[in-house]
Amino acid sequence: MMYVRSILACALAFGCLALPTLAQGAGQDESERFAAAGQRALAEGKYADARNNFEQLAKLQPGIAEVHATLAVIYFKQRDYESAVREIRTAQKLKPSLPKLDSLLGLSLSEQGHFAEALPRLEKGFKQTTDIEVRRMCGLQLLRAYSGLSRDSDAVETALGLNKLYPEDPEVLYHTGRIYGNYAYVVMEKLHDRAPGSIWMLQAQGEANESQKNYDAAVIAFNHVLTLDPRRPGIHYRLGRIALSRFQVSAKSEDRDAAKREFQAELEIDPDNVNALYELAQLSADENNFDQAVKQFEAVLTRFPDFQQALVGLGGVYLQSQAAAKAVEPLERATKLDSSDEVAWYRLSQAERAAGNRDAAQKALDTFRRLHAASSVANKPPAADEITPQQLANQVQP
Repeated sequence: MMYVRSILACALAFGCLALPTLAQGAGQDESERFAAAGQRALAEGKYADARNNFEQLAKLQPGIAEVHATLAVIYFKQRDYESAVREIRTAQKLKPSLPKLDSLLGLSLSEQGHFAEALPRLEKGFKQTTDIEVRRMCGLQLLRAYSGLSRDSDAVETALGLNKLYPEDPEVLYHTGRIYGNYAYVVMEKLHDRAPGSIWMLQAQGEANESQKNYDAAVIAFNHVLTLDPRRPGIHYRLGRIALSRFQVSAKSEDRDAAKREFQAELEIDPDNVNALYELAQLSADENNFDQAVKQFEAVLTRFPDFQQALVGLGGVYLQSQAAAKAVEPLERATKLDSSDEVAWYRLSQAERAAGNRDAAQKALDTFRRLHAASSVANKPPAADEITPQQLANQVQP
């Protein structure tokens, strides 16, 4: 079952707690007693007691829609979806104008696996309601309904909408992540079935093995691609990234040299592959070949002026080559493009200090310290490895 945060929040979201005046006549006192006890039990989270009281109230006051609606919410919370559907339909007959019950009906039907019947109600609840909680619940159930009906592209579209609306919600992140993963798997399975020996399948296998650090299998797949198409763009770059990953573990010069060869081979095929040029620039910087590194970073930035990591790399080279004054401008641009990049802020503090700008240096250093502390507390994952991100030197002391 999709998680519902609390019965009280759910009941409030569906407008089921405010009972109208009870009907006059025999049993009125008893009805009021059950109503008060039921609402008190709901507020205290005693759902079994609330259910008993509202069931008794429904027997005494069968014509009050809000009583049946509140019972529906309680049944939904207790996973008694069949009873929830029954009470919703009763409430809707008594008062068609009662708000949001259609969404609750969609949620209940979906939980029973009646996805086709639930779908229009869930779509309306997700796309049209202004209530944040109802919209969230309908969106999560839509993921389930679309998946159950094998409407994978609609599930992905809904997942994107949920991520935009609730970017920090752990439950949303979990379920949408599963949707993306499932969709990727389905697409790759279709590729495998339709074209098992194609270049596209081999390239997908290589990338999958690379992401899992199964480098030997990845190299075999990528080399197979090059056998079929020697000038396939992007393949030498991927081989270069694998060699670079191996060098970072082994520190063997042959791995570093292999990375250089592959990046250069990529540029012969695709001169506009600035990622390959960026990696060569960083390798030059790591080898203290500063003049070459500056030329290569500048070539990257000529093609893509907003290549943020190249700006940080260029600033780092200027600092290493004792040209700190030149480092200020690219590092300032880098911090504007990505204000959360702690490496850029640290290098900017060094550059400003070397340039004699003490206040600016302290401001940059304070920003770095704040970001570094926050990233340490959050235990941030490493950056995506399409390129090698700029790193803080090991001796940096925040």
